[in-house]
Amino acid sequence: MASITKDTIIGEILDLDSTTAPFFLEMGMHCLGCPSARGETLEQACAVHGVDADQLVSKINEHLSGK
Repeated sequence: MASITKDTIIGEILDLDSTTAPFFLEMGMHCLGCPSARGETLEQACAVHGVDADQLVSKINEHLSGK
């Protein structure tokens, strides 16, 4: 499975594995189908929502590696 980075587009992460959606919902990003989610990097979304991008990358990669 691909490794997620801060430069990965959120829409690509969701397309890769939709079970990652709760990670975005937890950070307050509730509009996963909106244009921002389809074009924003993980780092950009974290900046907007006040979330540590490195922590989120780690959580998502850990989740994906367990599949």
